[in-house]
Amino acid sequence: MLAALVTVPPASACTSAIVGASRNPSGRPILWKHRDTSTIDNKVEYVAPKDGHFGYTALFNAADSKLREAWMGMNDAGFAVMNTASYNIKDDKVPAKKMDKEGILMTRALQTCRTVDDFARLLDSYPRPMGVEANFGVIDATGNGAFFETNNHSYRRYDLDDAPDGVLVRTNYSHHGRKGEGYGFVREADAECILQPYIDERAVTPEVLTEVVSRTFYHDGRKHDSGYDREDQVLDEDFIPRYKSTATVAIEGCVPIASADEATPEFVADQYIMWTGLGYPPVSLIQAVRNRADGVPEGLRGTLPDGHAPLGDEAKKIRDEVFAPASSAKRKMIDMGKLFNNDGTGYVQQRRRVNGDTYRRESGIRDKGCR
Repeated sequence: MLAALVTVPPASACTSAIVGASRNPSGRPILWKHRDTSTIDNKVEYVAPKDGHFGYTALFNAADSKLREAWMGMNDAGFAVMNTASYNIKDDKVPAKKMDKEGILMTRALQTCRTVDDFARLLDSYPRPMGVEANFGVIDATGNGAFFETNNHSYRRYDLDDAPDGVLVRTNYSHHGRKGEGYGFVREADAECILQPYIDERAVTPEVLTEVVSRTFYHDGRKHDSGYDREDQVLDEDFIPRYKSTATVAIEGCVPIASADEATPEFVADQYIMWTGLGYPPVSLIQAVRNRADGVPEGLRGTLPDGHAPLGDEAKKIRDEVFAPASSAKRKMIDMGKLFNNDGTGYVQQRRRVNGDTYRRESGIRDKGCR
């Protein structure tokens, strides 16, 4: 069975999760996306409110100079959205040139949605065909969350409240789609296995998602973590972090409030943090992003030529060092000793220490303002 599931991944593929407030010790829901795409350069930008739309902060492709396509983000009302590509629910003959419109739809959602139910209404009214085949994940300020497995004409909704353990995971197939089709079966199992001890202890934090899940080389089919193969070259296959991984982002919302109407832009700017690592996630530096004009650290913004972000370029350069020179286009080999070693000076080990300090400092700043 495993052989059937180990296939060449598509150009756009991600691993994601929605974590209920009850599973995070801070009492805040989390929306997490580990982005995999052949569009390797990303940036984060703030878009000010305009024409009656909410202001929002989002992850964009570096080349998107007009910020038309958001690939994950949060807005002034405390609504947040992301997606993973799906490959088993398209049921029509809409040509490829009219597909891949998920970023446009998510931009519209960030401009107009306040709640999870608003997103459902957006999908209900969106022009058909929608140009999408995706699992959209959303949360809002009341603590609600859901995945919407969506194709050109319809969707299936999976609410966080119905998840037995308070966590929903998706990769690159839809649970209600055609059985045996799609991608990411092993990665979904990887994520569920890595997360389970934290779920059991109600200890799923953004730090667990970006520092553990996005930097662990566990393969559920083999029941083995290759991060312990410290002197070996390991084939890059069916791990959550992969050569085409370009970002790890965890949006941590507020402690749920009674009504989403109470979430003002000032409240969201104080309470929401979009924990962001650009570039190859095992070597990325995490920065705390707030939803306001000065809330995006310069290292994440597209300030370099072609819209590149400094921290993204830095991580990409290290990624090219981590992947062994003998790698080919189809068989990428990871030099695992560059990431982990017995001296504790591998890139993953170094970054976890630095990022841990960032989490403690920035969480402390936020929590000091809580009442």
